Amino acid sequence: MSSLLTIEEEIQKLPEDDFIVLREWFQDFDSMKWDTQIEADVTNGNLDDLANSALNDFKSGKYKAL
Repeated sequence: MSSLLTIEEEIQKLPEDDFIVLREWFQDFDSMKWDTQIEADVTNGNLDDLANSALNDFKSGKYKAL
């Protein structure tokens, strides 16, 4: 049995209180991973083209006010 399947089975067995704690931890962990990836993308210039395109669209009036 793979590790992932074992983890899934163990999660399903958790008492409700423990599941709530796990869910909150995982949401925090996932957010941290996302933030780390975005920071790396910004540092590496991976978002430069997207940002420049958005700025050019804004400057040329190609946007929709919210």
